[in-house]
Amino acid sequence: MKKIIAFIMIAGTGLLTTQVKADLTHRLSTSTQLSVDGAATQANRIGSTYTVSGNNITAGTMGGLTKASGDSATTAAATQTQGVYTVTTAGSAFSLSESFVHGDAVAPIGSGVDVSSGIVADMPAYGSVVTQSGGVAGSLAGTITSAGVMTLTAGGAGTTATGQFVSEISID
Repeated sequence: MKKIIAFIMIAGTGLLTTQVKADLTHRLSTSTQLSVDGAATQANRIGSTYTVSGNNITAGTMGGLTKASGDSATTAAATQTQGVYTVTTAGSAFSLSESFVHGDAVAPIGSGVDVSSGIVADMPAYGSVVTQSGGVAGSLAGTITSAGVMTLTAGGAGTTATGQFVSEISID
């Protein structure tokens, strides 16, 4: 009987206990990102324009624009033609406004922006030009040792160094 009671006690204890299971994950990661800004130029050609307006004015010959001719006909900007204007009613008030903007010639293929070491050396001479100089790497550097030690070294203008260490623990 003692054997049966011992068996029941051992069997009962086994039924009352439950198995505990826990998956533990620990993830470590280290990263660096280094970047150097690029140089950029945006150039827009402007066209030739001519405007004239007035009051109490008669145009003998109207001013305007004339396209180029000869070898430069496809690349030169339009030029101005002079107008001949007279006052319509002598002795009366009059106004005359005349404006001319000489546009940009077409640049030959292959000409344009030259960039060396992130610095814009020259650019097209157009009517509207926006230029951004590039970064200079200089001593920009980032290292990660096998022990996970991260080192970042600043570079010159227009550079970015980013370091990141992530420790993630998850329990399922």
